[in-house]
Amino acid sequence: MPVLATRLSAAAEAAFGTSYDPELRAATKPEFGHYQSNLALRIGNALKQPPREVAARLLEDLHVSDLCEQPSVAGPGFINLTLLPQTLAKAVNEPETFARNGQRVVVDYSQPNVAKQMHVGHLRSTVIGDALCNVLAYVGYDVIRQNHVGDWGTQYGMMIEQLLEEGRSAESLDLEGLQQLYERSRKHFDADGAFADKSRLRVVELQSGDPETLASWQHMVDVSMDDFEKVYALLGSALTRNDVVGESAYNDDLPQIVDELDHDGLLTESDGAMCAFLPGFLGRDGSPLPVIVRKSDGGFGYSATDLAAVRHRVNALHANRIVYVVDHRQALHFDMIFTLARTAGWLPTTTPAEHVSFGTVLGPNGKPFKTRAGGTVKLVELLNSAVARADSLLEGREGVDRAATARAVGIGAVKYADLSSDRGNDYVFDLDRMVAMTGNTGPYLQYAHARLTRLLSKADASAEITELKDPAEQRLALLLTGFAATVAQVAETLQPHRLCTYLYDVASALSTFYEQCPVLGSEGATRASRIALCTATRKVLQDGLGLLGIEAPDAM
Repeated sequence: MPVLATRLSAAAEAAFGTSYDPELRAATKPEFGHYQSNLALRIGNALKQPPREVAARLLEDLHVSDLCEQPSVAGPGFINLTLLPQTLAKAVNEPETFARNGQRVVVDYSQPNVAKQMHVGHLRSTVIGDALCNVLAYVGYDVIRQNHVGDWGTQYGMMIEQLLEEGRSAESLDLEGLQQLYERSRKHFDADGAFADKSRLRVVELQSGDPETLASWQHMVDVSMDDFEKVYALLGSALTRNDVVGESAYNDDLPQIVDELDHDGLLTESDGAMCAFLPGFLGRDGSPLPVIVRKSDGGFGYSATDLAAVRHRVNALHANRIVYVVDHRQALHFDMIFTLARTAGWLPTTTPAEHVSFGTVLGPNGKPFKTRAGGTVKLVELLNSAVARADSLLEGREGVDRAATARAVGIGAVKYADLSSDRGNDYVFDLDRMVAMTGNTGPYLQYAHARLTRLLSKADASAEITELKDPAEQRLALLLTGFAATVAQVAETLQPHRLCTYLYDVASALSTFYEQCPVLGSEGATRASRIALCTATRKVLQDGLGLLGIEAPDAM
């Protein structure tokens, strides 16, 4: 609670002449009150004074009688604070809000490849990216979504060259046909050195603007974009075609990227390629690792386009913060790209560039999720399976739009399972667990929201919480006051699982509240206050799920 933190900091300054962050934390046990601070322990350690004596001095200068019961000191010097019921009620009735902060953040996520169907590997980037964009916008950022689609490079050279050898036209192929073309050309490329050389030269033709090559490439892009939009619609992603800024968008900038780096003495020719060798980046054998900016055949790799993207986002989009949601295998690549961009002066030290890495989606066997045949799992098939599983659970339920609810529950279950674990960890894709109505799952939170909606439909509207007598009421209200702080923490750390944990705690506290505090069965001021508490809880669940990109059905 900000006002408590401010009062504690002021007490520290009055008692010891220095302002400290009180680091208020929610108490771990009811007997410790609502909040605890280790401020006295930290000050005592710094000043070489007994923490309990420091705590006593702090309490002499701490003026919180209008907010709390009498503070107490516990253990080696922890300060315990218990909010007055009216303080809790006021905090829930008047929740914290965020103003525009004047900062612009560019979020790079999803990044499917043209001519390939989106697979389970794209799930995490898209789901995490959408959630982070929602959270960053909520706390006041101007958010620009960027879908850095892989639409440039060697694979298009080899696919177009394969078409020419087969005497076929790209216009005759749908996405499935393009996927098969890629697989044929990949095998040909790996087995035939002459074909590989022609494919690389075709890439140079593409990057140089050869009309015939560009026409084939454009068809591949158009077919792919149509399919991507269908998958995003099923997933409920906010990404649109307007957010797509693929590798190809930076093609005209690439020669200048090389020229500027070369002019600044940052490039070295190595076997015909133009490379940057940055201090501190070494291979396993201890040899310097290069950032290959221009290849020996004159073509450009994704390091060049990533550098151009950084420069564009700073200079043209005026980003104050840049976020990349890409799997953990690219950690070294982005470390090198950010270092080179800063060295070149394209990425100011005042503009953070953050790689939001994430782990792998695993199958039940604990290995990367694959089809029975060993191929990658198509994302649309996976999502349809989740919707079908949710639909089967809704059989026989009355008063629900079964199709819409199945979609909301199935897609929501997949998203929540992805977001609720620390993004750095791998997780097992288990549909049965995901769609369960109990435990820390999306459907459990959705059901809590739907149950509140049903209850409130039977009650008269009540604007304000006026009393919080029962401990279960106070516990729920205390959690509700933490919504803004939790969202702000996610915006800072870029860890959406923290919001999932918070929402699950709210839903669990709501369940205890239901058991111990009758709502519609209460009377007078108690009934009205509990209805208001339910209304506030419903809003937090709805807003929180919305930030995660998950629908909150009114009935389930």
